[in-house]
Amino acid sequence: MSARRRDAGQATVEFALTLPIVIIVALGLLQVGIAIRNELAVELAAREGARAAAVSTDPGGAASAAARRAVALPIGVAATEGGGTVTVTVTYIDPTDVAIIGRFIGPSTHTATITMAIEPP
Repeated sequence: MSARRRDAGQATVEFALTLPIVIIVALGLLQVGIAIRNELAVELAAREGARAAAVSTDPGGAASAAARRAVALPIGVAATEGGGTVTVTVTYIDPTDVAIIGRFIGPSTHTATITMAIEPP
């Protein structure tokens, strides 16, 4: 038997062995990217909510401003006033639903808290 005949199919076997690893790494990178995007969205929503509450006399304005900024994320918003400042906390529970990877990681919670001085009217 020649050396060429013995090596037939070697590339196919190597591909079959490495493909699952490559797919898992790619899905892991995708999940990390989604988590970073969600963290940035939560921070921006908290900043927008705190700004809205700082310039308005309506504390409910913070929740609506944060919800507008977080577009598609079902966030929880809590606003508190005291001592001339307003503090807005935004929380989002990320379900991590990327195939395969989501089962191993489980849901993660993104929280951002922003405090701003209340501007005089």
